[in-house]
Amino acid sequence: MTTLLEARYRAVLRLLPAYYRREREEEMVETYLWDIDRDTQDQSRPTLGEVASVAALAVRSRLGAPGAPHRYATLGSAVRLFALSAILLQAASAVVELVLEVTWAASRGGTGRHLLLSEFTDHGVRAAVITAAQWFLPLLWAAAYFALLHDRRRLARTCALIAALPSLWPLLGSLVSDMVPADPLFAVAFALFAWLPALALCAAHHRDAPPARLPAGSPGLVFMASCVLMGASTVMLPALPDLAWAPANCFLVGALGWLVWQARRRDGASSGGAFALAALGLLVLAVRIVSLYPWLHVSVPGAFVGGALGQAAALALLIVALAVVGRRDLTTR
Repeated sequence: MTTLLEARYRAVLRLLPAYYRREREEEMVETYLWDIDRDTQDQSRPTLGEVASVAALAVRSRLGAPGAPHRYATLGSAVRLFALSAILLQAASAVVELVLEVTWAASRGGTGRHLLLSEFTDHGVRAAVITAAQWFLPLLWAAAYFALLHDRRRLARTCALIAALPSLWPLLGSLVSDMVPADPLFAVAFALFAWLPALALCAAHHRDAPPARLPAGSPGLVFMASCVLMGASTVMLPALPDLAWAPANCFLVGALGWLVWQARRRDGASSGGAFALAALGLLVLAVRIVSLYPWLHVSVPGAFVGGALGQAAALALLIVALAVVGRRDLTTR
């Protein structure tokens, strides 16, 4: 006769995918009930630690654990490439923004240096700490990128989670300071742009996952190329660029290059890469739209609005192309 505790354990195990339950459910239930007296099983419940461990196992088994069916292996590969590509965008953006800011201040002489330092010295200690965190914590995206590609997964997860923290300030700053509240859509989009890659990294690059690798190129060369492309996008724009301009251009060039490279491969299989880039493209497109929307109601140079609208249209077309390639790969397999 099934006890109430056994039924509760089986309910928790339903978090696991069906293929894993078929192989391991009975063994796991026996292990959980091994040293529990049958007379007390109707008064017991699974512990929070046990539920958390099953939930973590459910994530790993759905994201490419050894022996997983092809659809789960493809999903895991897609989520890992999404995390790696998004972290590369974040890393290059953080480095380029800091370098351009310091370069601009240095090129303006004493006035520029004073303006730069005033952000840290003219608003109190708490404001200085927050400003320093917003400047320097995002640089940990680069540390997460290189740590991940050198298979230092715990270090990569830690760096990514810390690097994502400044993105919460536009949402929380008005609650703990006199900061003017940011536009809610803008704040949420940029928070998702940071936290979704960080959480994808934590979920998909688990201990059973294969080592992270780039589809093509060495880590340093790809990172340097991304930085150069973002810097050139910012410097060469006639009008003032917003925060989405350079990352969107970098994604467009990178994803289009991936499509061309994929078309030249003999096997033609993308292993979830097309869906990964399509998901990242949707995220970049959302950031592009919410960044542009406030400027539509004020007087700004036409080159800026036209460039941003053209960028959004290019992103939408590329996302559709990536989705078509991903669906074709699934149908072929």
